[in-house]
Amino acid sequence: MAKASEPDLQGWAEEGRRNIVDVADMLGVAPEVYTRDPMSLVPALQAYVSRAPLSEFEQSDWITLLSDLMSYVADYLIQKHGAQWQVADDPSAPRGYRYVVEATGRDGVTRRIDPADVVKKEFTSLPIEIPRMLASAELTLRLSAQFDDGE
Repeated sequence: MAKASEPDLQGWAEEGRRNIVDVADMLGVAPEVYTRDPMSLVPALQAYVSRAPLSEFEQSDWITLLSDLMSYVADYLIQKHGAQWQVADDPSAPRGYRYVVEATGRDGVTRRIDPADVVKKEFTSLPIEIPRMLASAELTLRLSAQFDDGE
């Protein structure tokens, strides 16, 4: 068992996966459907965030939404693009590290992003658009087809 100050990468990855499968189930997307195709969650998740009374959210509501969307961004990248969770040293983080998703782009370069950063960026461009959020993550990691021409 990892000490509190040591990263538990496997536990983090499993918790995120469980969370988004539970969210999918809560929104009416069966776990086996979601697992087969993570895009199957986009319509239900978009409807959910579009109906959410964001102007009435308390800090705990924002944290829950951040956690749910972060789980989705990460799991989407893992399922669709073979990304993996990694631990990145970060002296500015309270723990001294953070969990990031790493993937090799179409240009052959391996890059990392923090799914929380992707979601926080989306929060600054309300209304929340799930496809835009996923595209932003893909573009950052150079997973998009637009990079096939060497752009």
